[in-house]
Amino acid sequence: MGMSRITGLVREIVMARLFGAGFVYDAFLLGFRIPNLTRDLFAEGALSSAFVPIFTQTLEQKGRKEAALLSNLVATGLIIVVGLFCLLGIVFTPAWVNLLASGFHQVPGKFELSLKLTRIMFAFLLLVALAAQAMGVLNACNHFAVPALASTFFNIGSVVFGLLLGYVAGPHIGIEPITGMAVGVVLGGALQLLWQVPALRAEGFRFRPTINWGHPMLRKIFRLMGPAIIGNAAVQINVLVITNFASRIPGNGPVSWLAYSFRFMQLPLGLFGVAIASATLPAISRSAGIGDFDQFRRTLSKSLGLVFLLTAPSAVGLIVLGRTMIAAIYQGGKFSAFDTDQTAVALSCYALGLAGYSVLKVLNPAFYALHDARTPMLISLLSIAVNYLIASVLMRYTELGHAGLALSTAAVATFGGLTLFVILRNRIDGIYGRNLIESIWKIALAAAIMGVAISMSSHFAEAWLGTGRLAQLADLAISIPLGLLVFYGACRILRVSELELATRALVRAR
Repeated sequence: MGMSRITGLVREIVMARLFGAGFVYDAFLLGFRIPNLTRDLFAEGALSSAFVPIFTQTLEQKGRKEAALLSNLVATGLIIVVGLFCLLGIVFTPAWVNLLASGFHQVPGKFELSLKLTRIMFAFLLLVALAAQAMGVLNACNHFAVPALASTFFNIGSVVFGLLLGYVAGPHIGIEPITGMAVGVVLGGALQLLWQVPALRAEGFRFRPTINWGHPMLRKIFRLMGPAIIGNAAVQINVLVITNFASRIPGNGPVSWLAYSFRFMQLPLGLFGVAIASATLPAISRSAGIGDFDQFRRTLSKSLGLVFLLTAPSAVGLIVLGRTMIAAIYQGGKFSAFDTDQTAVALSCYALGLAGYSVLKVLNPAFYALHDARTPMLISLLSIAVNYLIASVLMRYTELGHAGLALSTAAVATFGGLTLFVILRNRIDGIYGRNLIESIWKIALAAAIMGVAISMSSHFAEAWLGTGRLAQLADLAISIPLGLLVFYGACRILRVSELELATRALVRAR
């Protein structure tokens, strides 16, 4: 998962240098965002949350043959349902684009380019749904490395194919660079799926089209997926709502600035929040399946504590060092210093919600393991409404602009995480909350101490070395290790129990 986020960041760097933040990249982002919404919902949300518990139960109780049948039923159902949705999406693309970015009409040609790129990338939706289902099968079989690398192959494939089509072959076959990158996204999605096929075959799972809409386990999965999609959709739908608001801000750039900063924040989110959630889901599914709720509570409490241990210092680091990071990584080519400043402001606001995002990634699957998709769905719907209200107020009564939109998204993610935590704690009669709260305040104090240390080191580095690229890299090379050492030392002094768990995990990973 970490490699996925790193290569995803590399992909964004390529796009930033080639297209900057403006007309063309705004249109590409919208075209990619519609199918990518489904990627996040399926690959890291509803499909995994609904499919993995049922598939794991079938595998353990009825054997591999019945599990293979269920896998084929789900894959066939996805091809039919999602494939039909893709076709409808291509036909009704103008309505989609108008709904999500009505402000694009203000710039000549921007709306039309968005239509073209969206239609090209809609096929990505089906490919990523099938890739997510394959990921669920492999995770249930305790294979984590291959599916974790699948998104890495998407990132690499989309860039390589996009550059070949847009810049090497494009001048000869009449394809514009941005169109080549859009086709690259589709080909990268195909590579993400194909990468997992050998591992599936090695486990004895071979795809054979199978239709039986009345199969009880299939119907149970689809029943869970319906509300689960809504339950997992809060963050992504809120991003789409924010995109619509951003498209109305005068000038080119706000949509791109928000996207670059959100992608940057997704690095620690993927490294920690999604990774911990993926590792936690099979364990809590087994605990819920056999009725061992003490183990369920213990696993969930440790996961939440570990999430906060890893995301709190990450958020502080992004706030303090965000501008330096963005300048060192993105700035250059068509990405200007002004774009750096505006992206850094948005990143600081998004980072305030990093812990909330990560908690949502862990708690939503916990409800699905209890076969309750309704509660996350209701909280998700409430979060969307709250986000729209906050964003409307900030846009109308403040001059925060795109930074206010990022702040609104972060606030709503935090609201959703806290609300789900309170409901789940009451549902399962506690989540070792006293120990968790003690850990949280200790971690928050350690992160604050770290923030002061890296703020001072960054200030001195700038005073001594200047603001050039080499100086920025030197600043990061000094401040990041210093921050890690200060945070580790502070956690040791404060006796944060999760630190030992994280250290053991890192030693095992070696």
